[in-house]
Amino acid sequence: MANLSELLAQKAALEQQIIEAQRAQKAQAIAQVKALMAEHGLTLADLGTRAAPARRAGGGKVAAKYRHPGTGQAWSGRGLQPTWLREAIAGGARLEDFKV
Repeated sequence: MANLSELLAQKAALEQQIIEAQRAQKAQAIAQVKALMAEHGLTLADLGTRAAPARRAGGGKVAAKYRHPGTGQAWSGRGLQPTWLREAIAGGARLEDFKV
């Protein structure tokens, strides 16, 4: 019987083989679709689909609009208000008091 490290190595090797097989299968399917489209003079518009939209570059963080003066915690103004801000507003503070 194999020990744990050998089994984990076998598992990793199998997972890599699965990934490679999926990649090859996908490439083959794409090539077949492209060949059929070229053979019949089809475009994406003929299929009733649109090209995939361009992804937004970055998608990083948004600058903070509100900051807690005591702790330095920040909120961009997007999404739900953080607990520290909700509690401060419930205690009588105004949102504008935390504006950066």
